[in-house]
Amino acid sequence: MPFTKTKIWLTVKDYIFISFGMALYAFGFCGFMLPEKVVIGGLAGVGTIVYFLTDIPVAITQFVTNVILLSLAYKIVGRQFVVGTLFGVVMISVFIGLFQPFFPQALTDEPFMNIVLGGVICGLGIGTAFIHNGSSGGTDIVAAMVSKHSNVTIGRTMLIVDVSIISSSFFIFHHLDKMVFGYVVMFLVSYMADMVINGNRQAVQFSIFSRKWEEIATAINNEAHRGCTVFTGEGWYSKQEVKMLLVMCRKIEAVTISKIVKSIDPNAFLTQANVGGVYGKGFDELKVKMKLPKKQENVKV
Repeated sequence: MPFTKTKIWLTVKDYIFISFGMALYAFGFCGFMLPEKVVIGGLAGVGTIVYFLTDIPVAITQFVTNVILLSLAYKIVGRQFVVGTLFGVVMISVFIGLFQPFFPQALTDEPFMNIVLGGVICGLGIGTAFIHNGSSGGTDIVAAMVSKHSNVTIGRTMLIVDVSIISSSFFIFHHLDKMVFGYVVMFLVSYMADMVINGNRQAVQFSIFSRKWEEIATAINNEAHRGCTVFTGEGWYSKQEVKMLLVMCRKIEAVTISKIVKSIDPNAFLTQANVGGVYGKGFDELKVKMKLPKKQENVKV
């Protein structure tokens, strides 16, 4: 595929936002959770355990473990997954290594407040990196390898691994409250990451019925820069032919579409529905892995 200016810019933008997401995660982890001695899921949790047992910085443990897992994943999952994960792995280790010395104490004096703020910020960081095709590695790598050779889903594998890491903190440090805090963080990180990911993909679908459908469609094209699809139907009560406009737009553009419709035809019949994702030109790219058909050998009979 030839490199165009647009393609290069989109790639650079992805790397910038992945770096920002990893920096956000590192700030939430080092500034709020690590000083509270809370073990969270993923390799950050493993690094926390090792740090409080041996004084080895979290970043070193995290990076070394990620490299080992990526080496195994290269043979099991493939080169594309490893290359796509490597940048995020390096960035998260770098930022945690930079931030850890600056936060010997948590940024607030309230332990639960630190847990909530840390979980929210880490979730925002993970979500930001994910929507730009980034990953922090860790349990993602383990889950990818397990799903390659079993029917266990990636989400379930990540949950099992994270719960195991958090639960192990009780047997090492014997603090039930810290273990519970770890579960709270796991929930918050997952919830906030989902909010960021789904919020980025969320779109709105309009169904518009109006006698001035041509004016509305033209205005939506010219002012909102969105396409319209025209359907022909019949009103069962009036027994008259009607035209319906189908419009897809981002959630933040919904108010603009509504204003256009009502300014042209105040009596227009309008329905609005949230759509989990829209894929295609002008929206998100549908990213699925297609299995290539196996070449069938010619069998001579």
